Amino acid sequence: MTSAVTSPPDHAPAPPVPSARRTGRWIDEWDPENPAQWDAGGKQIARRNLIWSIFGEHLGFSVWLLWSAAAALLAKVGFAFTPLQLFWLIAVPNLVGSLLRLPYTFAVPKFGGRNFAVFSALMLVVPTLLFAWFVQRPDTPYWVFIVIAATAGVGGGNFASSMASINFFFPARLKGTALGLNAAGGNLGVAVIQFFLPIIVGGAGAFGLVKASQSGIMLERVGYLYAALAVVAALTAYFFMNNLSAAYSKPREQLAVVKYQHTWVMSFLYIGTFGSFIGYSAAMPLLIKINFFNQPVPTIPGIGINFAFYGFLGALVGSLTRPFGGWLADRFGGARVTLCAFIGMIAGTVLVMVALAQLDAVPKPPAGAPAPDPATFQYSDAVRAAVDHNSDIFPWFLAAFLVVFAATGIGNGSTYRMIPLIWKAYATQAGPDGTPARVAAERRSTKEASAVIGIAGAIGALGGFLIPITFSAPWIADPVDAVKSAFVVFTAFYVICLAVTWAFYLRPRSVMAKAGV
Repeated sequence: MTSAVTSPPDHAPAPPVPSARRTGRWIDEWDPENPAQWDAGGKQIARRNLIWSIFGEHLGFSVWLLWSAAAALLAKVGFAFTPLQLFWLIAVPNLVGSLLRLPYTFAVPKFGGRNFAVFSALMLVVPTLLFAWFVQRPDTPYWVFIVIAATAGVGGGNFASSMASINFFFPARLKGTALGLNAAGGNLGVAVIQFFLPIIVGGAGAFGLVKASQSGIMLERVGYLYAALAVVAALTAYFFMNNLSAAYSKPREQLAVVKYQHTWVMSFLYIGTFGSFIGYSAAMPLLIKINFFNQPVPTIPGIGINFAFYGFLGALVGSLTRPFGGWLADRFGGARVTLCAFIGMIAGTVLVMVALAQLDAVPKPPAGAPAPDPATFQYSDAVRAAVDHNSDIFPWFLAAFLVVFAATGIGNGSTYRMIPLIWKAYATQAGPDGTPARVAAERRSTKEASAVIGIAGAIGALGGFLIPITFSAPWIADPVDAVKSAFVVFTAFYVICLAVTWAFYLRPRSVMAKAGV
């Protein structure tokens, strides 16, 4: 079916009518800023596309962060990877996902948001089936797992195409909320996979309410489940979403935004907000396991804090606060909210460092000592005392870390609200209101803002790669010390982001401060 939303006369708002301009679910002459058109059916169309966009993006994020939850369980199914190797397994999908966000952004204006939503959903079948096949084979070389983990990066690309598409459906006054909801629905995919994966595969979870299966861990289950859900997402996109002719542009036109200074400033700030969210989300299960859990070999019951009980909470909090950040930005201004978000991230990371400084070192077996016998093994009093002490510190660590996650979510919502306003401010410089030059600039600004959202999303997602790699820090022998050093680096970076936000968007005489960004 092909349809068009036309600009109706003021006295008779018209609903969408058929058009024969091209085949497929295309809508021509879309103008959400036209109140009559918006009330005559545009609102319902926009909401329907938003709902199914959220569903597809949600699955994309779950697949993207699949390895973040699975890595901590690989030892239980026979894989003997080091902490450094595990951090690389959760970092590589983030690197690939960040690189894919640029072509995924440019694909929406070229092929249509609905058409590309179908394609991007089907692409999720590849990493999920590869995951399901190879986690059943403990003799698989490590490099094969790196390649398989890289394919999960396609889930990260979904975010860029989804956001670029939804940006065209809503009027400026609702973009902050719409983009915030779309992104939050995707971000929740991280919390969902981290919460449900241990349960689905037969491990303990849900704060201990679900006990581990007696038949052992079966990681392949989650791969098959998400492959099936990806097919469902492709079908819902095919039947219920739309392409917009108004979104069409050539990649060369979109790439023109690289000449704007604020493209790069916002990309830098997005490393601090979204890069932190996705990086911390990916690393949190392993961080809990390294710092608060002790298990010499998988066949011996571990002691301390089980990551499966709490590893999903950070992503959940960050996801829920993202639309709140968009709403706050709509009400108080994106730059002000972003500034407050970085203040919260600085305070949170400082508190995390204070908590980590209280941890006791857990005694390790002597180098070269034989593997313990599960039948006779007992934890020493010194090991139990250290693990118990660290478990008492865990609530403070978790609370501080959740402050960081809440701030990243708010910052994610507010930064994405800033981008359309920045490009609207650029358009106002084209001439007086109502002039042909001004009208053309305002139409162009929506396309350029979508391109910037994609570029900022791609660069920002690099934080999801850099954060796990910094935590692993191969130049620091002790993984616990590496984690402590990493938070010092992150805190310093947030101070820089704070200064950049004020200098470019809140400094009293700056152009963007006058524009109310």
